[in-house]
Amino acid sequence: MSPLPAGSVIGILGGGQLGRMLAGAAAQLGFDVNIFCPGDSPPAARVAAGHWDAEYDDETALSDFAENCDVITYEFENIPVASVANLVSKGVIVRPGVKSLEVSQDRLAEKQFLNAIGIETGAFEPVDSVEQLETALETLGGEGLLKTRRDGYDGKGQVRAKPGDDLEAAYKEIGQAPAILEALVPFEREISVVIARASDGSMTAFEPSKNDHGNGILKRSTVPCGLPNDVVARARKLAETLATETGHIGVLALELFVLEDGTLLANEMAPRVHNSGHWTPEACAIGQFEQHIRAVADWPLAPVTRHFDAEMENLLGEEALAPPESYPDGTVLTLYGKRDPKPGRKMGHIVRRTGRV
Repeated sequence: MSPLPAGSVIGILGGGQLGRMLAGAAAQLGFDVNIFCPGDSPPAARVAAGHWDAEYDDETALSDFAENCDVITYEFENIPVASVANLVSKGVIVRPGVKSLEVSQDRLAEKQFLNAIGIETGAFEPVDSVEQLETALETLGGEGLLKTRRDGYDGKGQVRAKPGDDLEAAYKEIGQAPAILEALVPFEREISVVIARASDGSMTAFEPSKNDHGNGILKRSTVPCGLPNDVVARARKLAETLATETGHIGVLALELFVLEDGTLLANEMAPRVHNSGHWTPEACAIGQFEQHIRAVADWPLAPVTRHFDAEMENLLGEEALAPPESYPDGTVLTLYGKRDPKPGRKMGHIVRRTGRV
């Protein structure tokens, strides 16, 4: 594929806030954007040139969408693999490709893949019944985190479990779906590496951010992350390995646990732009959204030099309803255009520059 000229059309599967911010970055580079997402008026569709309101397994609608796009990308990982594979089989350029999507949709397959390419994770066991849950707890030596293998995000689809608990109730809480039991990791901090890979294999990695969560939802990301240079270099190398082994084109994120001795264990990957990278447009020479569009469009990746220390904070639910004047000078506010501020729902974020590099 040759570099897309300005005026070309980039299609995005998914209509949430990530698609909305990708659309903004694409527009800045002179591209038009079409959105494919079921729903009357999703956030990304309201800033796009076109909107296809159809289910992700609607092959007729997807084919029509593809005919109106020069390249297609996706903003979340729960799009049916078969739908993307079908587009690719017809010669449609989809970036990232099927492999990244396939690996990231199943937590068990994801961890097995990470281990197979030399990226360590915490211990885990598959769970498909209450009996298997009992055995898995014994194998892992105590308490664990029971998660559905598919779907689930921001703390949904998971529950802690330990011997002596009502394990039947725990399994019912996740819908008795195919699951994975993950051993609890005694981490010192959580970080993530947001990396971009181009079609020629070149890569740029943003500095890792330190991530703080509440109730399973990312609350704050901070750079610098406070780790020694050698640990940061190892974290970047792991992300590079993942991007290379999946043949990824675009941005992906690798979430990592950091142990007291500097050991790095992968938590999960996201084959897309990531919440923990929302600080990048305000702190770096280029942000994750523009870098993703560059990779997808076959433009050269830009340097990701960080010019500022920064802190990104998610605005959940009614936190996003605060009056603009309530934010201190220098705060960069981004609202996602969502209309129902449910508790725990990501409605926007703020970025504060906390110092020059």
